[in-house]
Amino acid sequence: MADAEQAMRRSALEGRIARNAAVTVVPAQEATRLSLRAPMDSIAALSDALGLALPQKPKTSTSAGGRAAFWLGPDEWLVIDESGADLAALLAKVKQFHSAVDVSHRNVGILVEGAGAEAAIAAGCPQDISLAAFPVGACSRTILGKIEVVLWRTSPTDFRVECWRSFADYAFTFLTDAARAAAA
Repeated sequence: MADAEQAMRRSALEGRIARNAAVTVVPAQEATRLSLRAPMDSIAALSDALGLALPQKPKTSTSAGGRAAFWLGPDEWLVIDESGADLAALLAKVKQFHSAVDVSHRNVGILVEGAGAEAAIAAGCPQDISLAAFPVGACSRTILGKIEVVLWRTSPTDFRVECWRSFADYAFTFLTDAARAAAA
C-alpha cells in the first residue's frame, strides 16, 4: 500500500506583492486564529490563559509577544498568534464558559504599509480611519469594497486587514489598485 500523503494548504496569496513609493501590500505571515466568544465572568480566566488582557471596549485591541486580541463585540474577540501556538489547546484548560473555534484556515491577513496605506484602505472602507478617529491599536469589523474585514492599525502608517480566505484575491487586488491610486 502506498504511503498516504498529507495535503498541505498553500497560502491563498502565495508570492503576491504590490509595492510603490507610497504603499506596500503583502500577505501577512501564517498565523493561528481563534474566534472567541465568552461572557464577562469568563474574561479574566481566558485572559490569563492567553497571556494578554482581552480588550473590553469597542474598537480596541491588545497585544503581547506576537499575539493580539481584537474586540469585535461585547462577547466576541478574534485572537491572532503569529508564533503558531495552539490557542484552542491553551483555552481548553479554562473551566469558565466560553466558545473557542480555530479559524486559522478560514482567514488570510494582508499587510498594507506606508504613507499611502490609509488612503488605499479608505478607497473602499466607509469608516473614518484617519489617525485621529482610528489611532494605533484600533481595530474594527468593517467593510472593504464589497467584503467584510477586520481592520487593525498597527502603526501610524500601517494596517493589517483580515478577510476570509475565499475573498483574499478580491481584497488583495482591491488594495493593490487602491494603492496605485494613492501613489498617483
